[in-house]
Amino acid sequence: GRENLRAAKKDFNKTEDDLKSLQSVGQIIGEVLRPLDNERLIVKASSGPRYVVGCRSKVDKEKLTSGTRVVLDMTTLTIMRALPREVDPVVYNMLHEDPGNVSYSAVGGLSDQIRELRESIELPLMNPELFLRVGIKPPKGVLLYGPPGTGKTLLARAIASNIDANFLKVVSSAIIDKYIGESARLIREMFGYARDHQPCIIFMDEIDAIGGRRFSEGTSADREIQRTLM
Repeated sequence: GRENLRAAKKDFNKTEDDLKSLQSVGQIIGEVLRPLDNERLIVKASSGPRYVVGCRSKVDKEKLTSGTRVVLDMTTLTIMRALPREVDPVVYNMLHEDPGNVSYSAVGGLSDQIRELRESIELPLMNPELFLRVGIKPPKGVLLYGPPGTGKTLLARAIASNIDANFLKVVSSAIIDKYIGESARLIREMFGYARDHQPCIIFMDEIDAIGGRRFSEGTSADREIQRTLM
């Protein structure tokens, strides 16, 4: 009963805030530069100027870190609420990739690889306390290698469909852009989105297109992409 009441109150407050936002005049989008003290922050408005502002009592000040997008009141410039990270449309398109319903039994002849993947990816997500208790850090990623048609993508789909996690599929060759810095920015956006929507699995197909040997011959854009990945 008490938990239901708390959830209903939270929904009511959110609906009330949304209604007030719709009824209010236009507001300004800004970005937190840094906290000034316990009550005030330095914010840069989308139009350019910087302001020292306060925030509503309902806003969680701990979440107002540097780089957070916020809504400012048009008159008082008070922070009304925090906004989610602005995500590039290309990253949203990556989310439309449905891993499907692939069971581990549908992947034949790769029992050892499935076991290693589950220990490296599934176990840290499902039982993180096990790693904390033992005192070891879970792997940050897994490299699947082999000729085409050996089940690399199928393994990734099986992992994603058996874990309740967001799934980002990236075709590495598709994010290589002719403009220097654009590909590296997309990679930063991608990992930023994954951090904000944990747990999240990023599957980078054709990684060899952007993950060549470090210090090998290549363009400055290639080296920048490698630095960003590392």
